[in-house]
Amino acid sequence: MERIEKTEELIAHLARVVDDLSDVVARQEAQLARIERRLGMLIEREAEREAEAGGGVPLADQRPPHW
Repeated sequence: MERIEKTEELIAHLARVVDDLSDVVARQEAQLARIERRLGMLIEREAEREAEAGGGVPLADQRPPHW
């Protein structure tokens, strides 16, 4: 009987850990989506800024000076 109770306690503990980890993953997914949106906006803004500056090749596509 004691063995069954320990197994039930272990299962309950593992179920709680799985739920907690699921919540963490869901929060990270939402955070990653926000970061990706912000990065996209920054890339667009920088491309517009470079286009307005009249540069021929965008800075991101230029070779570094040591090449």
